[in-house]
Amino acid sequence: MNKVIGIFAHVDAGKTTLAETILYHTDIIKNRGKIENKNTYLDTHKIEKERGITIFSEQAYFEYNNSKYFLIDTPGHIDFSQEMERNIEILDYAIIVVNGIEGVQGHTETVWRLLYKYNIPTFFFINKVDRDGVDLKNILNEIKENLTNDIVLIKDSVNKELDIETAEKIADLDYELLDYYLENGYNKNLWIKHMQILMKDMLLFPVFLGSALLDKGVLEFLESIDVLTKTKYLENADLKARVFKIRYDEKGNRVSFIKIFSGKLKLKQEIKFFDKNNLDKENIEKIDEIRKYNGKNYINIEEAKAGEVVGIVGISNSFIGMGIGIEDKKEYSIKPTLKSKVIFNNESYEIIKIFKTLAEEDHTLEVNWNENLKELNISVMGIIQLEVLKDIVKERFNIDIEFEKPGILYKETINNSVVGKGHFEPLRHYAEVHLRLEPLPRGSGIQFENLCISEDFPSGYQNLVKTHIFEKEHRGILTGSPITDIKISLIKGRSHEKHTEGGDFREATYRALRQGLEKAENVLLEPFYEFKIKVDIDYMGKVLSDIQKLNGSFDPPETLDNKVIITGRAPVSTFMDYSKELMNITGGKGIINLRFYGYDKCINQEEVIKKIAYNKEKDSEYTSSSVFCAKGKGYIVPWYEADEKMHCK
Repeated sequence: MNKVIGIFAHVDAGKTTLAETILYHTDIIKNRGKIENKNTYLDTHKIEKERGITIFSEQAYFEYNNSKYFLIDTPGHIDFSQEMERNIEILDYAIIVVNGIEGVQGHTETVWRLLYKYNIPTFFFINKVDRDGVDLKNILNEIKENLTNDIVLIKDSVNKELDIETAEKIADLDYELLDYYLENGYNKNLWIKHMQILMKDMLLFPVFLGSALLDKGVLEFLESIDVLTKTKYLENADLKARVFKIRYDEKGNRVSFIKIFSGKLKLKQEIKFFDKNNLDKENIEKIDEIRKYNGKNYINIEEAKAGEVVGIVGISNSFIGMGIGIEDKKEYSIKPTLKSKVIFNNESYEIIKIFKTLAEEDHTLEVNWNENLKELNISVMGIIQLEVLKDIVKERFNIDIEFEKPGILYKETINNSVVGKGHFEPLRHYAEVHLRLEPLPRGSGIQFENLCISEDFPSGYQNLVKTHIFEKEHRGILTGSPITDIKISLIKGRSHEKHTEGGDFREATYRALRQGLEKAENVLLEPFYEFKIKVDIDYMGKVLSDIQKLNGSFDPPETLDNKVIITGRAPVSTFMDYSKELMNITGGKGIINLRFYGYDKCINQEEVIKKIAYNKEKDSEYTSSSVFCAKGKGYIVPWYEADEKMHCK
């Protein structure tokens, strides 16, 4: 029975130490490594060992009793939350490690929300219970208040007899089990069977206690995991798999890590998938290697089966979220809200190539090269991520770089419906495109619809227009930020039997899009956080005042004993450093959880536009003007005069 289990925690909860101890008990390692000794098994990267934190997700494979386990260790720092989220969808079960001293922390809530969203059955392991000052009752209450009320504390292995109190709590969650208990009392095997079902239905979340460092409670926890987890994979079915991670090995081989949900994957097998930039183009590539990884080591295998997590070599066009036999994963919950300029002294093409490689491994980097300014910008989560990227570029590519202080990642949209028209007709070229641009609700992204019916516009060229809409992020005219929340409909177009070439429609499409933006009422958007703050009630007035000063809004506060919980939303621009302020105010006792909420209207649009000072007229990649031809020569017509000269009426 194959089982994929992920392990999650806030930084310093003891996640890596717990993973080490599990691997020790399953004979994968002979001696347990320590973070301070820089020799932990799953922190394989030099930068991880130096910093003492998990940055990259890694996996281990072991067998225990009659099951085969793939254990995924994920980053615990908020700056690497995207790496953490990409692993969640491939899991059968999850472990959340809670710090016995600190209790439920901000990132613990982020992890929980994602696991619950993806319906991943979850175990809790309260670590460091050997330390002085651990208040177990308080931690259990924090889990109930902040995460879920459906927890049951298991004081030993479930493979042993449960105490009466625990057995009754579990029975209270299941009517059938409760009826049995009232008539016949406790039956270990029946309780285990129903606990398996309750966990799968997200109705029960067992809690265990221990000390990973002192190896207390870990073996009992492992035994309970083995008993309570159950999977069913179909090997004799169509191949369905997902790419969740991409890495380059020390020889430069591109390794695509996949989870197989059904079927089998064999060496030299051809797989089909669609190009992410052109959904009409199908790629067919062959598997050259199948690797089963254990930390940084791997073995080559001939076949991988449903329920396994492997690395494959030979797929050059893979991307994170790519589906094999299933739809591609288009959106992840955690998104960067900051951008930073890369400062470099080398050739620009070399830096661009490096960051495009890094963006393949982390698609949220969103590399943006500005040819006019010769500037390279990337989107990021925070300062620590930039520090790590600097180290990675130095170690892997031997190039020194720096980053400017990160700024807000703005976006642009429109408030009204317009029609943009683009014509491209220099000598021996011809293309015309008409696009309707309509505003969409926040968070909709860019949507496309083809409404064109024309004998002068073959379907192949119509498909090219769609390709050019989605081949890149297009810039708005206020700040040059990416446009979003717009429906773009192709309504008219025209080609020429002799003179039209493929690239002509890129020119016409870009010009039509830009002309539409020139006509529209443009709006600048900025990212917002959804926040949850928990402090002593004495600090409520100060916190509410701060939220208002920072242009945030809040719901009616909720009081629990001497605590108050405040929820609401606020701009990232004003709230990104508030966690430090809250710690100062409360003496380190306040809890804050920030989650990306989405984009909304910028609170100081004119100020931001003035500060960024984007000159739309000097953007060489975009122009709103059209090109027409007369007397054998092409000539430019500005956007505000172009409509009258269009050939499509």
